[in-house]
Amino acid sequence: MSAEIQESVFYEGGPAKGDLIFNLLLGLTLIGIPFAVGAIVRALWLRYRITSRRIEVNGGWLGRDRTQVVYSQIRELRSVSRGFGFWGDMVVVLNDGSKLEMRSVPNFRGLEEFIEQQRAAKKAAAPKGMAA
Repeated sequence: MSAEIQESVFYEGGPAKGDLIFNLLLGLTLIGIPFAVGAIVRALWLRYRITSRRIEVNGGWLGRDRTQVVYSQIRELRSVSRGFGFWGDMVVVLNDGSKLEMRSVPNFRGLEEFIEQQRAAKKAAAPKGMAA
């Protein structure tokens, strides 16, 4: 008698393509080479999955590291726009003080709004005394 929990995917994919293009152009200069390498690594191995239940980030060397955060664990969400507002960086601050950084997130404003809505819904659904 297991209850099946529905989970709908809002965004699944890698970092913004504009970030890669911009940093490859910047890589034509000597100073921009480390930024270009970082953008290539992100484009190859970084993947985001944002659903109605959680945020999942797969990254690290060859994409072997996986981090999952449910909305009830989130204390604060911070973001900053990059690339003339086409993509941005987000930092998810958890209840225990640890941080999850998400770089070069496409449509970050829409994702930020979705995450805030999910947080509010989870907080409203939490029993009294359980909300942090």
